[in-house]
Amino acid sequence: MDEDAGSMERITRCGAGGVVTKSIGLEPREGYPNPTVVELECGILNAMGLPNPGINNFEDEIKNLKKSNVPVIGSIFGSDKDGFVELGKKMQSYGADALELNMSCPHAKGYGLEIGSDPDLVREITKNVKKSTKIPVFVKISPNLANIVEIAKAAESAHANAIVAINTVKAMKIDLELRIPILSNKIGGYSGKAVKPIGVCCVCEIAKNVNIPIIGVGGITTGEDAIEYFMAGASAVQIGSGIHYRGVEIFEKICIEIESWMKDHNYNKISELIGVAHI
Repeated sequence: MDEDAGSMERITRCGAGGVVTKSIGLEPREGYPNPTVVELECGILNAMGLPNPGINNFEDEIKNLKKSNVPVIGSIFGSDKDGFVELGKKMQSYGADALELNMSCPHAKGYGLEIGSDPDLVREITKNVKKSTKIPVFVKISPNLANIVEIAKAAESAHANAIVAINTVKAMKIDLELRIPILSNKIGGYSGKAVKPIGVCCVCEIAKNVNIPIIGVGGITTGEDAIEYFMAGASAVQIGSGIHYRGVEIFEKICIEIESWMKDHNYNKISELIGVAHI
């Protein structure tokens, strides 16, 4: 996941089956001042603050990405229904193949969790974006919720085409010498290997309660990680921080590892794995 077309094109050459843009809003946004990222023992903590060039400056990026001949999923964030609708329309007009509604950023005031924790808002926004666009709509939800299944159901009831689970986990790191949080925003989102069990659990809970596809996200660095998500109920997976651990070649490596595992365990199709761990 990135917002630069050149780096995303490189990812597609390394075996990714599609790309998700960084989340784009109505207006340009600088994000938070440094420090915004810190690597921890088992993951990465960030509070970027949703920096982006604004939707009106993103058309060329989408058009350049379309040259790579893989699906382009435009991620968007807004503060209300009208904002999401406008963003969705523009992403569609630029050529995006699908929309990802980011309602789950844990550290951006006025966006993210303030919207994504309210089932009625999730339902209203999803319903209106669906009405105003013709491309598939995916709803990205947060693990930082007690009612994650209710949120997934709200998206499904508004005819979302898929659920994306999960976004980063709300977290903090304190500098012992300075006695203050390391990130300038104090609170950030934790990603990487440590969040995989959380993501797998969320996907499993959601899959038992909705009938639309789920895209699993969080801590995937190997083919076996991806297979674990499939067994929990995901139909596809996204890889973000895994690039940090294994480079852009991670996509090709994971595809090879999935194929090898399936061959060793007598599986012919990924669909045979989806949800098999449900009890």
